[in-house]
Amino acid sequence: MVSRPEYQEMTNNYLHRMKNLPMLEIDEEYQLAKQWKDHGDTKAVDKLVSSHLKLISKVAHGYRGYGLPVSDLISEGHVGMMQAMKHFDPDKGFRLSTYAIWWIKAAIQEYILHSYSLVKMGTTSAQKKLFFNLRREKSVFQDYDEIDLSPDKALAIATKLGVRIDEVMQMNHRMSTNDQSLNAQVKSAGDSTSEWQDWLADDRERHDVILAESDELSKRRALLDEAMDGLTEREMLIIRDRRLVDAPLTLEEVSEKLGISRERVRQIEVRAFEKLQKAVKRLSRQRMERH
Repeated sequence: MVSRPEYQEMTNNYLHRMKNLPMLEIDEEYQLAKQWKDHGDTKAVDKLVSSHLKLISKVAHGYRGYGLPVSDLISEGHVGMMQAMKHFDPDKGFRLSTYAIWWIKAAIQEYILHSYSLVKMGTTSAQKKLFFNLRREKSVFQDYDEIDLSPDKALAIATKLGVRIDEVMQMNHRMSTNDQSLNAQVKSAGDSTSEWQDWLADDRERHDVILAESDELSKRRALLDEAMDGLTEREMLIIRDRRLVDAPLTLEEVSEKLGISRERVRQIEVRAFEKLQKAVKRLSRQRMERH
C-alpha cells in the first residue's frame, strides 16, 4: 500500500508533468480525433487526453473548497474526459476543450455530491445548481460559515438562483454542518456514556401494539361473521348495506332495492341489529369459557 507522503509525492510529480505538456494545434487535434472516431485508434485518444491534462487540473482546482483531495478531483476529471471522448464529433467544428469541459465539470460535481455527505445533497438540476452556487452567493454577504441565513439574504439568493427560499435554508444548513455518527459517544446523567442513537425517539406506534390491535380486529371480524350466520338473507343484506360498508345506503335506497317501504326496512334493521348484539355477546362468552 502506498503511504500518504508517497502518494502526495506522486501527485506532485504528476501535476508538474502536466505543466510541461504542450497543447495541440487545431489541425493535429482534428486528425487525432478523426483517427479515434473512425478507427478507434487508442494512441490517438491517449495523445488527446494527455494534451488536456492542464484543463482537467484547472477545473479540478476550482472545486478545492469542498474539502476533498485535489488528486481525487483530478481522477474524476479524467473520467469526465473519457466520457467526452466517447461522444466528441470533430466534424461539428468545435475544439475538444470547449466540448470536454462540460463533461469534466459534470463528473467532478457528481463525485462531490456523492462524497460531501452521507445524506444525498441534491438530485434535481435545481438542487445541484444551488449546491454549487450557494457558497459563491453567500460570499457576496461575506457569510461563508453562517449556518442560519437571515430571511432577506435567503430570499435574495433564492430569487437569483430560481429556487424556493426553504430550499436555500435547508441546503445552507446541510452544507454548514457535518455528518454525525449515531454511534458517537455522549455523556448522560451520572457521568455514564451512551450513544446518540439511544436518545432517538420513535414516534411510530409500537409493533406489539399494532400486532395486538390487528389480532383483536381479526377476532371481532370472526365473531361478526359467525353472528351474521344467524340472520335471514334479507336481514343480512340490510345490515351490510346500512352498517358494514364505507358509504352506507339510505333507507330510501334500500327500500327501492328490496321493493319494500322505508319503515319496513327500518324495522328489519333494528331487529337484525339486536339479534347480532345478542349473538356476539353469546359467542364471546363461549370463547372466554373455553379459554
